[in-house]
Amino acid sequence: MEISKAEIVSAAAASAGAGNSTQELMGAEVLVKALQAEGVQYVWGYPGGAVLYIYDAFYKQDTIQHVLVRHEQAAVHAADGYARATGEVGVALVTSGPGLTNAVTGIATAYMDSIPMVIISGQVPTAAIGLDAFQECDTVGITRPIVKHNFLVKDPKDLAMTMKKAFHIARSGRPGPVVVDVPKDVSFKKIPYAGYPDKVEMRSYNPVRKGHGGQIRKALQLLLAAKRPYIYTGGGVLLGNACNELRTLVDMLGYPVTNTLMGLGAYPASDRKFLGMLGMHGTIEANNAMQNCDVLLAVGARFDDRVIGNPKHFAQNERKIIHVDIDPSSISKRVKVDIPIVGDVKDVLTELISMIRESTAKPDAGALADWWKTIEAWRSRDCLKYDRGNKDVIKPQYVVETLWNMTKDADTYITSDVGQHQMWAAQYYRFDEPRRWINSGGLGTMGVGIPYAMGIKLAKPDSEVFTITGEGSVQMCIQELSTCLQYNTPIKICSLNNRYLGMVRQWQEIEYSGRYSHSYMDALPNFVKLAEAYGHVGMLIERPQDVEPALREARKLKDRTVFMDFRTDPTENVFPMVKAGMGITEMLLGSEDL
Repeated sequence: MEISKAEIVSAAAASAGAGNSTQELMGAEVLVKALQAEGVQYVWGYPGGAVLYIYDAFYKQDTIQHVLVRHEQAAVHAADGYARATGEVGVALVTSGPGLTNAVTGIATAYMDSIPMVIISGQVPTAAIGLDAFQECDTVGITRPIVKHNFLVKDPKDLAMTMKKAFHIARSGRPGPVVVDVPKDVSFKKIPYAGYPDKVEMRSYNPVRKGHGGQIRKALQLLLAAKRPYIYTGGGVLLGNACNELRTLVDMLGYPVTNTLMGLGAYPASDRKFLGMLGMHGTIEANNAMQNCDVLLAVGARFDDRVIGNPKHFAQNERKIIHVDIDPSSISKRVKVDIPIVGDVKDVLTELISMIRESTAKPDAGALADWWKTIEAWRSRDCLKYDRGNKDVIKPQYVVETLWNMTKDADTYITSDVGQHQMWAAQYYRFDEPRRWINSGGLGTMGVGIPYAMGIKLAKPDSEVFTITGEGSVQMCIQELSTCLQYNTPIKICSLNNRYLGMVRQWQEIEYSGRYSHSYMDALPNFVKLAEAYGHVGMLIERPQDVEPALREARKLKDRTVFMDFRTDPTENVFPMVKAGMGITEMLLGSEDL
């Protein structure tokens, strides 16, 4: 059901006498003013019938840059990457029906990793909702399980306050995506507009920021009395901008620390106190310390299945657990904890640091020294070793390690898709700074690498942005190479091409007796020619000795997007590995353990 010209004239006439003290604006114009008031610089989107009034309003302004992607999924991923790298709210705009359903994967990806986003979707006119109109879908119903909140705006007078609420909900507490569904008639009707609200109050939504002082004091006593302490941190430390506080705490105490996949960079990987990533593909020292510590401080992490493996195995060893999180529903969800602290991680760590400075008690130096000896014995096994001397075939780990050595002192952002290449990037690129590692952890979404990189490059034009991907993942959003050209986002793509869906093949080798069902790709494009067809530079790298020269050449081409097709060892697996259902110390360290 489309809006008639008569209805447009009628709506304009009805609002003509609504008051002379305020501006008369269309709903779409109010929406754009809301985005401007929120300081939005970029919106990624794709037009369609239900959002044409909104696009017309964008055409009439010049403070927000709209980026036209080639698929709505990429619009949300690009806004997501921007949000992860900057800490700001990412914004995407899609039309109704398939525009929204195409965006669902991006919304779910952001939801699982708690990324602050506002997604504006078009909707059929309010009178047509529920009548199976052209390009209609139940946006609120479809997105309800994968958003922090969603709104259907039925009156343009509610639009400004709804946008204010959407941004507030998206960025506060535990962040997350918020969908605002705007029917077409709401975007074209004129209303009196007195300005964007300067504050928002929501009785039903008041996230706790300050942790309970008594609980923090109990945590302090436990931490200082520990014989085998361990600090385990997740993405919440980065999202809460608490990396400086974490580093201060760890350095004051001298305790070992680990990051989850989503928390890498919160503590410098180059520091000796960092034991590496833990979990399914974590290091021996990180996993063994997790299992054998006597006091565990968990900050902004959720004990998910990829981190602790089998909860029953994890519970076999007695330990006291302190859990700090902004989201009360995450505490004791999978693992029962002894001292829950609900609050903003930055505020809680700041208070904990203050208490440590005031306390006369000190950690047990002798016990800590013994604990470090045990950890160093685990570390000496060098669980990330691989065949570095191989001159016949490119080892994927070598590509990542070489990239790290070349860029570790530069302002570099690394995005990845999902699979073996993601784990190798996490293991071999040693992140010293926060928000430099951008990947899909919770949902594990293939195809995010290029859109993430596009979003970051717009936000950080002077930084180097690399995507580490595979020949499977990269094809899921490869059309965005066209967007890279149009908006001049010169990213560098490192495809670790092993001709397999690598992680699927690895599991089939280990768990399915080598029955490689549909994990080999028989018909791959010529990626060099494909990159060139999109207007970029393509490189084919087939020998180990050519890896470093190719990366150097790509970095010199600062103003060009470069696609590097590294032909890597198709038999290489990611180790260490914890099989499904096993405990985190029951690790496979190499092919000899199969």
